[in-house]
Amino acid sequence: MSSNWERLDESLRPAVSASVAEYERTRPTLEKVTAEMESLIRGVLAEADDVPLFVTSRTKTVESFREKASRMLTEPDTAPALQFPEPLKNLTDMVGVRVITTLPGENAQAANLIKRQRSIFDCRGDTEKDIGSIESGTYGYSSRHLILRTIQNDVVRNYQELLDPDTKPNGSYFFECQIRTIFAHAWSEIEHDIRFKSQDPRAWSPYFDRQFTATAAMLETVESAFSELHDRYETVTSYWDVDGEGDVSLTPNRIKAVWQTLLPHVDRKADDDWGWAAELVAAHGLGKTVDLVALLQPEIISNVRKALDHRYSPGPDRLLDDLLLWQFGESHIDLTAEDAAAEQTPRRDSLIRRHQQMARYRKLQGF
Repeated sequence: MSSNWERLDESLRPAVSASVAEYERTRPTLEKVTAEMESLIRGVLAEADDVPLFVTSRTKTVESFREKASRMLTEPDTAPALQFPEPLKNLTDMVGVRVITTLPGENAQAANLIKRQRSIFDCRGDTEKDIGSIESGTYGYSSRHLILRTIQNDVVRNYQELLDPDTKPNGSYFFECQIRTIFAHAWSEIEHDIRFKSQDPRAWSPYFDRQFTATAAMLETVESAFSELHDRYETVTSYWDVDGEGDVSLTPNRIKAVWQTLLPHVDRKADDDWGWAAELVAAHGLGKTVDLVALLQPEIISNVRKALDHRYSPGPDRLLDDLLLWQFGESHIDLTAEDAAAEQTPRRDSLIRRHQQMARYRKLQGF
């Protein structure tokens, strides 16, 4: 596959060559603009709650500038013309800053934080790179692209004075800021090296397209899984906030929601009423979310399972009953079982038997 420069019409080569020469002359100063933009973005994101993994930047290479400056319009039956007649003024990606995040949700947070810095940047473009892929039913890496314009920046003014000494510098310069996850970053870097930096384009095979599509789909699934894990962790953490979620009262629906978050593998049918659970915990004065999460700890559950040596995995009703019995012992029996003088006491008998098993286990384990 030939390059844009190789396909460029002869009549347009002098103009492109002149632009390339000018770019090569001024690029060292433009690199200082790049460093300034990276520094500004780093400063902005240092205020974020979830600091990005890292921030990098790059100044377009001379070869890459020449290739893009050589793009021609593809309109038929017209005289050859350049897509970017004045590339030094038309191109917005000569300076690029890249923000690498952990999870997709952080992309929006970083973008919004940058866009709010109106005294430093003016956001002139904001696009999601994966939207086209979604609409076409294909896959590609997800990336947030911001086109930012600097506002009265002195480093930019120095570059403008070098580029055009006859024009008063205003410190206004367009550059690109990409925000994407570490997964998307890895995918795009590998894809770019193989697809666009191949030593021999003839080595390209449709099989590569198929494999890149497959890996993009897998990465999307992995990102979704990690996002779900992160959201679940944040939810569980909030349950311990005694001034927030932890203070929410234990209604049947609240108990159901907390249980399904902490123990999704031990669940009831979706339409079951959890009123029984509210009655059990209320019998011991447990009325807040933090009380329930303190009871549903893995170590406690593990000890209860070992003590009772369950033949089958217990459902929520039995497991909660056993956890309360472990925690409150004879008090749980007296508060939730039949009166000891009743004619038949099946629940009391069952609780007493299980309590005795727990007592033996505690003694054996030394606690």
